[in-house]
Amino acid sequence: MAKIKSAYFCQSCGYESAKWLGKCPSCQQWNTFVEEVVEKPTTKVPSWKNSPETQRVNKPTKVTDIQTVREQRMLSGDGELDRVLGGGIVPGSVILIGGEPGIGKSTLMLQLALNISGKKILYVSGEESEHQIKMRAERITTHPTANCFILTETSTQNIFKQIEHTAPDVLIIDSIQTLHSAHIESTPGSVSQIRECAAELLRFAKETDTPVFLIGHITKDGTIAGPKILEHMVDTVLQFEGDRNHVYRILRAIKNRFGAAAELGIYGMHASGLRQVSNPSEILLSQRDEELSGIAISATLEGARPMLIETQALVSAAAYGTPQRSANGFDTKRMNMLLAVLEKRCGFKLSTRDVFLNIAGGIKVEDPAIDLAILAAIVSSHEDIFISSKTCFAAEVGLSGEIRAVNRIEQRILEAEKLGFETIFISAFNMKGLDKNKFGIQIKASSKIEDVFSELFG
Repeated sequence: MAKIKSAYFCQSCGYESAKWLGKCPSCQQWNTFVEEVVEKPTTKVPSWKNSPETQRVNKPTKVTDIQTVREQRMLSGDGELDRVLGGGIVPGSVILIGGEPGIGKSTLMLQLALNISGKKILYVSGEESEHQIKMRAERITTHPTANCFILTETSTQNIFKQIEHTAPDVLIIDSIQTLHSAHIESTPGSVSQIRECAAELLRFAKETDTPVFLIGHITKDGTIAGPKILEHMVDTVLQFEGDRNHVYRILRAIKNRFGAAAELGIYGMHASGLRQVSNPSEILLSQRDEELSGIAISATLEGARPMLIETQALVSAAAYGTPQRSANGFDTKRMNMLLAVLEKRCGFKLSTRDVFLNIAGGIKVEDPAIDLAILAAIVSSHEDIFISSKTCFAAEVGLSGEIRAVNRIEQRILEAEKLGFETIFISAFNMKGLDKNKFGIQIKASSKIEDVFSELFG
């Protein structure tokens, strides 16, 4: 009898070791190694077309001899998803969607399966029964398509048998952590099982040009559960995020081999399912009856989409001696840096003040172009002087107090003009090659934050 081969895997990052280790040398986590069987002593069960006649022998080809073919993308019927994917679903691509429990991943994929017209969809679920999926389908659509097939199965061998019988145009797996392969002697959700199941699905997608969607769980740190190699194997990694206290959900591209890796799609979660938000600026700007201090509007970019978001700041006296610094939707370290610039270059004594910052709408922003709006909101709250609701900002702030240029300034200005803003503050370095006469909005260019504050607050 052949000897059973086993190895130790880190459950956090997937690092493989021949012996048990207390601390993972890759991710520095303690007590994360578990023993798993790498190879069974029995004969392997064939997976997807694992026969000798299907094995191809590739030969090296000169790069000049390779014929480039423009891929024909498949439209999903969901404009937000198509935008995030780069214009549609690429045949043979493997797309991984991660998100917190209950955020709406299964609802998003079921809507995709029910809305694609003219295609045969196979929805494989290892977490819910057919009756549960049927109840959700009736809730989110009134006319379910007849080309959507539901399969409740966790064995990859049985799934591939049904795939050969059904021949779907799109395959959806919910979720990759629930699948198990007969090739690996370990429990579903383990590092080796996730890697083997993903490899079989990847092989199927590339050989048949069938797009595959994989739903993945995330850990408490917000990363996708399983080995890191899972994200390297797939073509696209999407993060579905949002706050349970808000109705809006954000679909963000983290990795995309067929498009931009910074695109953003916004949905609204309702009782009848997810609804697309075509103009996110309208939901990210609060409707207020009177002018209030501590509020500034910034023109930001997420991928190729310009958006106007509302930054809210509150500055108050530190009641407990040690000032508090809190930011929601923005990097706290960068906020502390901007506060230091404000105190050093403009003379505002904020070392004894509590500063709270919030990005309206529950989204997270990493665009440095909102720096000037954040500083304007903080000064507005500190001086208790409001900023006109028809004024917005689009500029980065440096450590010396200079206002730095940002990219694609014309798109930001046009978005502000479309939403009815009258004035926008930008960097003076963005004025090179910019024709102010073709815009119907007043453009004010400055090189120092002192000039902006004197213009706003006198």
